[in-house]
Amino acid sequence: MFSLFKTAPDKKIRKKYMAKLEEAMLAQRNGKIREYSFLTAEAEALREQLELLQPAPPQ
Repeated sequence: MFSLFKTAPDKKIRKKYMAKLEEAMLAQRNGKIREYSFLTAEAEALREQLELLQPAPPQ
């Protein structure tokens, strides 16, 4: 009944994913390669969660 006010769970994770990628890009630009690699790994973990939430394409 109140699904109008609920956000999709994948939308929330996608927002975190995009924020991590942007943060990683800024770290790389500033020469913080180690921080970049950690942030990229965190972003990849979020991407894997997104893939699990996505329905499988019909075959």
